Amino acid sequence: MTEQLENKLKNIPTKPGIYQYFNSIGKIIYIGKAKNLRNRVKSYFQEGRPVDAKTKAMVSKIFDVEFILVDSEAEALLLEDTLIKKYQPRYNILLKDDKSYPFIRVTKEEYPKIYMTRNVIRDGSRYFGPYTDLTNAKLLIKTIRNVFQIRTCKLALSRDTISKGKFKICLDYHINKCSGPCASHISFLEYNSKIQQATRILQGRTKELEKELKHKMESLSEEMKFEEAAIVRNQLYMLQKYTSKQKIISADFVDRDILGIARDGELVCTLMLKIRDGKLIGRRHFIIKNAQDIPDSKIVQRTLEKWYLETDFIPKEIFVPEEPEDIEYITEWLKKRKEGALHILIPKLGEKRAIVDMAITNASFLLKEYQIAIEKREQVIPRSVLSLQRDLQMKTPPRRIECFDNSHIQGSELVSSMVLFEDGKPKKSEYRKYKNKTVLSNNDFAAMEEVVSRRYSRLKNELKDENHTPLPDLIIIDGGKGQLSSAYNILKELELEKYITIVGLAKKLEEVFFPGESDPLILPRTSSSLKLIQQLRDEAHRFAITFHRQLRSKRTFRTELTEIPGIGEATASKLLKAFGSVEGIKSASLEQLQSSVNTSIATKIFNHYNQKQLP
Repeated sequence: MTEQLENKLKNIPTKPGIYQYFNSIGKIIYIGKAKNLRNRVKSYFQEGRPVDAKTKAMVSKIFDVEFILVDSEAEALLLEDTLIKKYQPRYNILLKDDKSYPFIRVTKEEYPKIYMTRNVIRDGSRYFGPYTDLTNAKLLIKTIRNVFQIRTCKLALSRDTISKGKFKICLDYHINKCSGPCASHISFLEYNSKIQQATRILQGRTKELEKELKHKMESLSEEMKFEEAAIVRNQLYMLQKYTSKQKIISADFVDRDILGIARDGELVCTLMLKIRDGKLIGRRHFIIKNAQDIPDSKIVQRTLEKWYLETDFIPKEIFVPEEPEDIEYITEWLKKRKEGALHILIPKLGEKRAIVDMAITNASFLLKEYQIAIEKREQVIPRSVLSLQRDLQMKTPPRRIECFDNSHIQGSELVSSMVLFEDGKPKKSEYRKYKNKTVLSNNDFAAMEEVVSRRYSRLKNELKDENHTPLPDLIIIDGGKGQLSSAYNILKELELEKYITIVGLAKKLEEVFFPGESDPLILPRTSSSLKLIQQLRDEAHRFAITFHRQLRSKRTFRTELTEIPGIGEATASKLLKAFGSVEGIKSASLEQLQSSVNTSIATKIFNHYNQKQLP
């Protein structure tokens, strides 16, 4: 344990929050939450405390720790999930969908819309799903629109705009596909009542709704309103037609979520089944890698946290195959969110155990499907990658290619970029951008030396880590012999030149150069290998230019603000963050400026821009 870490452990706060463990090269290796940070963090370093193999390995690599304090454990859970998604630490349980599934969105508007989407925007809208069965999701949307005639237009409807008569009725109203809120053919309250009913279908709670529609139909018939009764009858028929296609799982009609778990070596699949009114209405599964040393209790805990962070409806009963790691905490958290009774159960016998076994069987099947898909993906190598292997005379296919480029304008804001293609396709999560630290003048050779050194020194150090970033099969340098030679010299210094092929691409004639060779390789203009190299080069150039423009824009904004006497970099950054742009600062009133900075500075800024505007 380092002296720095020992000192931090002596001063850990007792409040709830997030703790982040770092290794010796400053990389986050674990993110955790706690209602009492001091008790939780110190427990990792207690001698004699029984821990699993993975936790033991993690503790041996902890070099530093940092904390983020929050107001409650619920906030800590949400922040932990956000940070795990962002940094993907080596020792956290990373739950990943192996596919991208759609959600159904109920927008936050006065007159909401309901539609399918793959993009989740946290603006107060409600999301249901994800739906692994696309056909069923489309049928559900169709049923909701037919039963409740929900609008599909993109009009910005509000009670104010509708009362002013700004909109014309469209064809959907005339063919009974929309209830016509834009032209006041349905009241605000009645339309939103339909949205509430539609939401119950999305939650899978159709039994009560069927009873309500049936009662409404009978009441309208008794009142001799046969046309309105016929409309409700048709709605009931469409709803029953949809629910008849759902599989009945239990006869007691209780809302439940069922968790199943399956293992095979280092891989784990967890599956959540959604049962509403006794019917199976959906499922979602997660794949967890490098899980051979993680106990089932931890995986169950993390799956429940992940699932209920992303879903609105919490049922009365949750069936699990094994007790979660901290059942008291997760039960209390879910009860608070549900605002009602809730039970996490481990069925042992009978029909309830059979449902859990069904979830386990399905999880096992999905895990095998995932493994088969991975094997197929690894076996299939794109033709362009194989062509590049042939043309560059490489021993193995260049499945992982990294390409570097520099960008500057007259030597200012010198930056570099690195893009990565895996199996011939961009992998944007691994793109990197660099501000040159040691090169202050227009020197592309020195800039390339710096960025290649920074990149591969780090990768070489990370090779000691179990979850290290793999070395590339091929490096492409956007430039001629000089830049290629600079980059190759760095690889030699790092003793990596035997493991990585490196080439340079001349900008004018699209010639490919090898280190130490004077004659270039001329690839046919129509060859797929040249097109792949060009695609990498263009992407690296685009990424570098974009980064350069961002820096130049920030510098321009800050320069204009720091020209004002008494305004420094920190104040300029604060103002830009508060008002969004220099134009926003210029147009701000004195009172608005005073809300971000002190009166003296606010007055200077206000007078500076107002005096400039005087004739």
